[in-house]
Amino acid sequence: MGLDLEYTNGQTPLEEDEKDGLLIPTITTRADLDEYEHLNIEEAMFWITSKTLKTETIFTEKFVRNLHKRMYGNVWKWAGDFRKTNKNLGVDKWQIPTELKNLCDDALYWVQQKTYSPDEIAIRFKHRIVSIHCFPNGNGRHSRLMADIIIEKIFNLPLFTWGAGDLIQQGDIRTNYIQAVKEADQGNFAPLISFSRS
Repeated sequence: MGLDLEYTNGQTPLEEDEKDGLLIPTITTRADLDEYEHLNIEEAMFWITSKTLKTETIFTEKFVRNLHKRMYGNVWKWAGDFRKTNKNLGVDKWQIPTELKNLCDDALYWVQQKTYSPDEIAIRFKHRIVSIHCFPNGNGRHSRLMADIIIEKIFNLPLFTWGAGDLIQQGDIRTNYIQAVKEADQGNFAPLISFSRS
């Protein structure tokens, strides 16, 4: 039957060959996919809570890719691999490693120099890694977990609440989130920082 997905505002469609990377053939709907991905992400979060992480470890390609693999590796064959196609957003596929390295270097500098508040460092990282769009799918959830890791493991502050609701399903919370992301696209990070703590 194959995987037939409907996309909500802000979600990037999968190419047919990316859909072929699905490891669980019984998944045929968005609801099924969301459920399996959610279970996989919970495993990744449990893995993170048990780890002590150095700042220098978090801001590496290896960690970024490993986290994505841990979040989606039970569901997608390509989990943790950079995308091989260009999308409706993100840098050119060939620029991903360079842009990610630049982001990690910048973020390390922000932490060391206290360039921004802890929340702003985490949210700026989250926003920029989504704009790079490293992976075929799951970039938004991956970026939010990266922000949570930065705020908790580096700054020892509470995790973000991200509107305290479901950001996957279409609704007011997702609409507010997308609007805050668009503000950040224009260089105004205050709404996204505020949303992350709401």
